[in-house]
Amino acid sequence: MDMEKNTGKRPSPWVSAIPLVVLTALLYAVIRAFGGDAINGGSQIALLSATSVCVMLSIGIYRCRWSVLEESIIDNIRASASAILILLLIGAIAGTWMVSGVVPTLIYYGLQVLHPSFFLVASCAICAVVSLMTGSSWTTIATIGVALMGIGRAMGFPEGWVAGAIISGAYFGDKLSLLSDTTVLASSTVGVNVFTHIRYMLYTTVPSMAIALGAFTVAGLTLDHGSATLVESYAGALASTFHISPWLLLVPLATGILIARKLPAIVTLFCAVVFACVAMLAAQPDLVVQVAGGGQLDAMTGFRGVLTTCFGPTAVSTGTPQLDELVATRGMAGMLNTVWLIICAMCFGGVMTGSGMLRSLTEIFLRWVRRTFSAVASTVGAGIFFNLCTADQYISIILSGRLFRDLYAERGLEPRLLSRSVEDSATVCSVLVPWNSCGMTQATVLGVSTFVYLPYCIFNIVSPLMSLLVAAVGWKIQKAK
Repeated sequence: MDMEKNTGKRPSPWVSAIPLVVLTALLYAVIRAFGGDAINGGSQIALLSATSVCVMLSIGIYRCRWSVLEESIIDNIRASASAILILLLIGAIAGTWMVSGVVPTLIYYGLQVLHPSFFLVASCAICAVVSLMTGSSWTTIATIGVALMGIGRAMGFPEGWVAGAIISGAYFGDKLSLLSDTTVLASSTVGVNVFTHIRYMLYTTVPSMAIALGAFTVAGLTLDHGSATLVESYAGALASTFHISPWLLLVPLATGILIARKLPAIVTLFCAVVFACVAMLAAQPDLVVQVAGGGQLDAMTGFRGVLTTCFGPTAVSTGTPQLDELVATRGMAGMLNTVWLIICAMCFGGVMTGSGMLRSLTEIFLRWVRRTFSAVASTVGAGIFFNLCTADQYISIILSGRLFRDLYAERGLEPRLLSRSVEDSATVCSVLVPWNSCGMTQATVLGVSTFVYLPYCIFNIVSPLMSLLVAAVGWKIQKAK
């Protein structure tokens, strides 16, 4: 439901752009004022302020009823409920997998196996394979990505490069996986067989990934990283603080089996928390007591320590300040600012949609569609635009697909070209927007600001450009039968 259906009025594009201009200006000021702490409240106020501007314009100028806007906000928040639950469970995983010794074990063995010169390209490839098998970039980043982030920091790599390699690989696998919800959503929205959709994406996705792997290979060979002595000291500190055992790897292995059996993400992540809690009590009883506040290990102390690890901050002393920061976690409580930000972003996206302002702005893209290249360019631009406005990749995929579906048919363009263009923009670029649910989540999970890792997400940056290049050349682009 939107305002035009109720009032018969369509907002002017110039008026519709005002909330976006206000949001951009406020976010710029907040980031300049608070820096990395912008997510702690400033960005949320900016989103709510822009939302109020949109509401005032809709009611004051176009006589839109508040009930219409409220219903649109509720629909948006309802759609993000599962993402919020997943985010909270990821916070619990971060705490339990760390204190149980799962992540320290992965870091310890990774320091022994991965050569620093090829760490970045190996991280990208590992995340690509895991994400391809699981179909989830979020799960990949929250599990193996967190471990690789720890290894990269221990090796002395800039955190932006490490996060960029992890995100690039995770989104490559997510994009081509048959198990990926975004892949299925993009193909079904446009009406393309999912296998046809995946095969057609190879023409843009594989070259983009090849460029990313090349960039990470060169970066790994040229960047300064920690010495072998520093790596050995970190490994020794981990071994002396945690009980390192290959048996702890059963936790990620069991989680991988659940993912392979296609269980819902919420169920899988909850089971991963339970597995880690059991491993924590069995392998790290001393740390459980330390987290609980001291005393002797009994039923109540163990219960308090396990729950604290799930929902609250934990700090384990390793004797090395840099390593202490690495193994410190925030649990579910550390995700609350991100949840707050997602809710505020959904409010803004809901009001922009319910007022009809978003629709008015998107019709500008349709005026530029004349030929194949302009159609693809408009689709890519719309996907990025929707990520900025709605702050959610799922909404961006649906809006982009629906907006251009009939137009592609009128121009005689294949629907698989539309579904690929939507994925090349709305899916992979969502993580590059600081106030998008994907950007907020990955910045929180990896502990790296979106603006810090953005320049190093090579695959995510190259993908929309590759889509434009392939469209300009006309490679494997045919008219619809």
